[in-house]
Amino acid sequence: MSVNRLLRVGTVAVASLGVLALSACGSDPEPSGSSSPGGSSSSAAGGDCPKGTLNAEGSSAQKNAIEEVISKYNEKCADVTVNYNPTGSGAGIKQFNASQVDFAGSDSALKTEGVDGAVSEADAAAKRCGGNPALNLPMVIGPVAIAYNVDGLDKLILDGPTAAKIFQGTIKTWNAPEIAKLNPGVTLPSAPIAVFFRSDESGTTENFSKYLAAAGGGAWTGKPAKKWTGTGAGKEKSAGVAEGVKSTKNSITYVEWSYAVDNKLGVAQVDTGAGAVELSADSAGKALAAAKPAGTGSDLALKLDYATKAPGAYPIILVTYEIACSKGLPAEKTALVKSFLSYFASADGQSSLTDLKYAPLPEETRTKVDAAIQAIS
Repeated sequence: MSVNRLLRVGTVAVASLGVLALSACGSDPEPSGSSSPGGSSSSAAGGDCPKGTLNAEGSSAQKNAIEEVISKYNEKCADVTVNYNPTGSGAGIKQFNASQVDFAGSDSALKTEGVDGAVSEADAAAKRCGGNPALNLPMVIGPVAIAYNVDGLDKLILDGPTAAKIFQGTIKTWNAPEIAKLNPGVTLPSAPIAVFFRSDESGTTENFSKYLAAAGGGAWTGKPAKKWTGTGAGKEKSAGVAEGVKSTKNSITYVEWSYAVDNKLGVAQVDTGAGAVELSADSAGKALAAAKPAGTGSDLALKLDYATKAPGAYPIILVTYEIACSKGLPAEKTALVKSFLSYFASADGQSSLTDLKYAPLPEETRTKVDAAIQAIS
């Protein structure tokens, strides 16, 4: 995955962004609480290395990044086994709240309100943490690409309303007037548009549908959610939708940038009203600058502005959070969680992501994340 050219462009501007992907472990995670306590072996970020097994699950957007971080972490802490199962954000939160994993990866913060009378994700997480709040810790931030596969179409411009109509199913062919207007002089096929979406519960789906709702000018009729409500054919996980587009002519999907690049898919430019913006680390960083704090204390959830019209800003970005108990885990599990997440948030851990088309957390954010991790007890 040699794509570091994108993230060398100004760590300062991009430092607000970090596009993630996560690592698959081939087996099911063992239930939380099965680690072996032990002493230290070598030095990791923030202290000595514990011994044992750490299990986590969730966002597939993190797959590639966490795989790299686990590898680097094990160079320092060889006696810790870290298993990550990229089943999707929704599944990860459910497994975390059921005490089946030690932390979860999610591309959206825990919901504080329940649906249809159900207990909220945040309340369920607090119960799992022994009555203590769970933390939303931003670890990677990155853009979602509108990726396509159309022969001869090397450049595609879309705006919010047009994208919303495509993914809602209102625009059905590539040569529709709305698309042609945004792409003057471009030969567009009359072929039907094949849309692919995430069939699993996905934080990427939620973030993308938030963009369609905010920037779609009313064309998107569904409510933002982890479960897709638009048109198309479902595929599991980020790899599934990327492969679907790669193998299907005249198709389109939403997927994390690294998956689009790895599969050599076209990536649409997005017109926010201030001109068409090409997806880059710099343009995604400009959009992230509009994010506002949504949590308090050690809860570092962010509120993104999907309808930003800031010049040069690419608006479709997501934050991947690690969901962890502030208190309430057994002492040996707490030591493992703090050790690994401390390394993930360290300057060394973050810098290892740049070659994977991700940007490091900005120093101000990184230090806040590290302080929140150190406060876990």
